[in-house]
Amino acid sequence: MSPAPASPRLLVADQVAGAVYVLNLPDGRETGRVEGRHLAEHAGFLALPGGRTAFVDDLAGELVVLDPYGPDAGRPLTAATAPVAVPAEHLAADPAGRLLAVTTGLGRNREAWSDLLTAVDLGAPGGPRSVRVRTRAGEPGVTVLAGTGEDALVVLRHREPGSLTAYRHADLMSAAPACPPAAPAAELPLADDDGHGDAHDPVSGRLFAATGSGVRRARRDGAGLVAEEPLPWAGEGRGYYLRLDPARRTLWSCVRGGPADPGRWPEWTNDAWWHSLEHDTTGRLPLGPGLVFRLAVSARRAAYARVHPDGDELVLVATDSDSPAVAARLPLPAMDGAPRPGGTPWDGVQRRAVAASPGSSLVAVTRGGHGEIHLIDADAAPGTSPLVTTLKVPTPLNDGGHLALISPGDGAHGDPVGR
Repeated sequence: MSPAPASPRLLVADQVAGAVYVLNLPDGRETGRVEGRHLAEHAGFLALPGGRTAFVDDLAGELVVLDPYGPDAGRPLTAATAPVAVPAEHLAADPAGRLLAVTTGLGRNREAWSDLLTAVDLGAPGGPRSVRVRTRAGEPGVTVLAGTGEDALVVLRHREPGSLTAYRHADLMSAAPACPPAAPAAELPLADDDGHGDAHDPVSGRLFAATGSGVRRARRDGAGLVAEEPLPWAGEGRGYYLRLDPARRTLWSCVRGGPADPGRWPEWTNDAWWHSLEHDTTGRLPLGPGLVFRLAVSARRAAYARVHPDGDELVLVATDSDSPAVAARLPLPAMDGAPRPGGTPWDGVQRRAVAASPGSSLVAVTRGGHGEIHLIDADAAPGTSPLVTTLKVPTPLNDGGHLALISPGDGAHGDPVGR
């Protein structure tokens, strides 16, 4: 008799309290916990092959690889660690999940000050190995493009001036001690200095960078990069977040419009934006006013959490057709300490994190400050309640916490950028 298939698992990070919980789904049973770990929320969780997940501990200055199903098979929950430079801004891996890169950002500082880049080889002889080098101060995005053998390229997406700067991962790993300057293998100028949001499609090898004028595209050409025609936002506004649905090879973002003043965030407009890499088609549809930022992709839905003084909601967009459409709008319980008109929606206020797996219908969304996670069946039949359960963790999830939802064999590592 074959064993029953493993259930999905939810990683819940309370980056303020310093804990990561592993919950079995849908019952919410805790199967593991790592305490004293402060996840770098901006860099997020990175899916790796074999159901593993990586993140950066922004206090300890370590990359941490978790094996959520490991304890079930007698393996440790923490599969590997490696020292990295912090504060971590972005995290990415090559398609094989062996070669990683971590960029640094502002942290608790108002101006860019760190130019450190960390290259990691999880499969190095003797165990994981990491090397730190200097590049250019800022808040760079990062992707790691596959090559032959050790010939992967680490590509930084810089602002002011905008550029895509490529380094050979092997050259970074052979750098001398004491954080020497790294010599780029290639550089491709960008027309925009406001890049924010990165994606990488391992099937085509293309990388994508969200900018004010559209999504910039580039592909590898040997050790260099070749620009391709950008993708338009198909209307007013721009996206600040970009991710790949690896199952359908579709790029997703949220296009924000409205006043530039952050205090007027309730007036911001938000549209779901998508681009099919298979069919070369682009579209968008309105989600509603307020704050919408990150999104998650389930088996048949793209999930957006929308925050607004008139009420928060989880917006589910159907992705299993050539014409995505809003499938459901689900009200969410209010948060104490939620953003208020006149103040910024991200400083000293509670937020929501959202997570899903391309191999499951489940979507999880946090209620920041309350230690709660609402578990939703995104494929619930009309007329039935989509709420599966409300999970609780021992800490409040201030700032919204951070989530990753894992389903065995879901292929989530086909999106090799931290979320």
